Amino acid sequence: MGNLPGYTLTHDDRNEDWALKNDATGRTVRRFDTKEEATKGGVLQDAVGNQGGSVKIQKENGLYQEERTYPRSRDPRSSKG
Repeated sequence: MGNLPGYTLTHDDRNEDWALKNDATGRTVRRFDTKEEATKGGVLQDAVGNQGGSVKIQKENGLYQEERTYPRSRDPRSSKG
């Protein structure tokens, strides 16, 4: 990913919601009531901001579901996704 900031969307059992965290700082950037709310059109892109970033989306069981790159034009050409 080079110089793209990394983020992870995970389920927070304590707060019963979904948290988008900055991988470098560990800080929560934004919280969502449901994963569907977080992943619907443009919401994650707005949350990572103008600098863009790579977002890893976890399932509730902790396994990774997918990874998204914002803006899409910065997605590495060699990736399978």
